[in-house]
Amino acid sequence: MSDRQITWKGTNPKIMSTSEMPYRMLGGTGERVSAIGLGGWHLGLKHVDEPLALRIVRAAIDRGINFMDNCWDYNDGASEIRMGRALKDGYRDKVFLMTKIDGRSKKAAARQLDESLGRLQVDHLDLVQHHEVLRFEDPYRIFDPEGANAALEEARQAGKLRYIGFTGHKDPRIHLQMLAVAADHGFKFDAVQMPLNVMDAHYRSFAKLVLPELVRQEIGVLGMKCMANGILLKSKTVTPIECLHYALNLPTSVVITGIDSLEILDQAFEAARSFQVMSDTQVQALLAKTAAAAAGGEFEPFKTSSIFDGTAQHPEWLGDEPPRLQQLMPE
Repeated sequence: MSDRQITWKGTNPKIMSTSEMPYRMLGGTGERVSAIGLGGWHLGLKHVDEPLALRIVRAAIDRGINFMDNCWDYNDGASEIRMGRALKDGYRDKVFLMTKIDGRSKKAAARQLDESLGRLQVDHLDLVQHHEVLRFEDPYRIFDPEGANAALEEARQAGKLRYIGFTGHKDPRIHLQMLAVAADHGFKFDAVQMPLNVMDAHYRSFAKLVLPELVRQEIGVLGMKCMANGILLKSKTVTPIECLHYALNLPTSVVITGIDSLEILDQAFEAARSFQVMSDTQVQALLAKTAAAAAGGEFEPFKTSSIFDGTAQHPEWLGDEPPRLQQLMPE
């Protein structure tokens, strides 16, 4: 099938379709990535054994998904280990491989990055992201002279990674703060990951506050939690396909979704195959179905609780505070 371009209203990215999967541009990087990405967390869940995890990754790649999501802290490293094994035998060269690190200090970030490279059994990553930027102080720790971004910039110069981004799921104002602090340091991110789903529009909305700024700066938009591990579906207001279609209709580069079975993988491809640009009327009708359930953030607990906050449960992952600040503390 030849590539085709769809002209969207506004600033939505162009789509190029081949086989079962449409492809989009990752912001201003020039990279062509699958509109749906495979979430790495689910690969290490207890009900997913290693043979199944490998089958999921390889089947996804064979059918056209080339964006692989992972994180240093997912399932105590099991998710990265399994993905690394799946990417053997030539599969690594077929994907855009991303992982995340939690360290805020330069030392912690460098150590976690090297551990991720080892688990994934690769010599470089296509994208590394500062994970769980959840606190207003996180940007300042990351951009401290002895902070995590210094480690990632050095790693990029050494050829260990190509692009740098950040993620967060708590509050869109913190995302905007991260972008502002980065700009103050003369730095521009290549990608940003955030919740984009049918309930986000009604409560502390990343789509309303952060998405326009990312589009303006031509930063790649990585949508996550389109179903929030099934929590959104418990509202009984929307279907999985509707959730995926809504996220795909936003100016996302990639919609990352968790896949823990071959049936869920089929569901992701069905959403990609059946997706058509939605009219404003269709979008508003879908959002109207979720308005009451979404109003208080009940079905987005990653915004309203610490249940999803790995670094809140394990603050040691962040590393030490900057030495210059520690010196200010009284003896």
